Amino acid sequence: MNEIRIHSWNELQEALFEDAWNPDIERYRSRNAFRGLSDAAYPLETTLMRLGGRYVELERHLLRNFRKYAHRDVVERDSLWHWMSMAQHHGLPTRLMDWTYSPFVAMHFALTNLDKYHTDGVIWAVNYFKAHQLLPDKLKHALEQEGANVFTVRMLSEQVKSLHELMEMEDVPFAIFFEPPSIDDRIVNQFAFFSIMSDPTACLDQWFTHHPDIWRKIIIPADLKWELRDKLDQANISERVLFPGLDGLSSWLKRQYSPKV
Repeated sequence: MNEIRIHSWNELQEALFEDAWNPDIERYRSRNAFRGLSDAAYPLETTLMRLGGRYVELERHLLRNFRKYAHRDVVERDSLWHWMSMAQHHGLPTRLMDWTYSPFVAMHFALTNLDKYHTDGVIWAVNYFKAHQLLPDKLKHALEQEGANVFTVRMLSEQVKSLHELMEMEDVPFAIFFEPPSIDDRIVNQFAFFSIMSDPTACLDQWFTHHPDIWRKIIIPADLKWELRDKLDQANISERVLFPGLDGLSSWLKRQYSPKV
């Protein structure tokens, strides 16, 4: 079953680490990308999609103007993928989607919104290794030559120079997972990386229906959220750690001292 509804902290741990064992290297090294959402009904839409309107046409204008005004703050100005990583990281609507290697970080994001504690949350787990088996041959070969399972910005820059080129690579949409540069401590502490669909209109939810063997949807019942949140805080996974600085500290303190609702 792709959708799993857990009933306890222990069940959640089992579900999150279910396929972590890698027999090739005899280590527990999961190949899953994790994404936590406070509402299980939320679709896997990008911030570009949520912009609405004629968002596909607006994408190039957003990136062009970001490049123009952020010019002094970005070092690798010749790399599309560095620019997109920076833009996504700083809140610009893009076709990128945030993921993490850490199931606990994903759990944090499923539990961070107190206004959603009456609603079931969710953690998505996607096997990026299997997802990359569906890539065009050119991209699969690049990963194989590097001996990697996930792209870096440099690797993508060598293979794909533009979003138009990405879309033209194959008629059927495909998903790429790649690691951004270590822009700041937030990226590092969140163990973060991104996905991108070759077609900006392709929603991962719909794409998953054609590839049921690469994903799981772990449902967190609303009545379990407070227990999970308290245990996650005890494990030192919180805004204070994941968003280093005064903003993260303030968010953590605000939640810590908010009444239970």
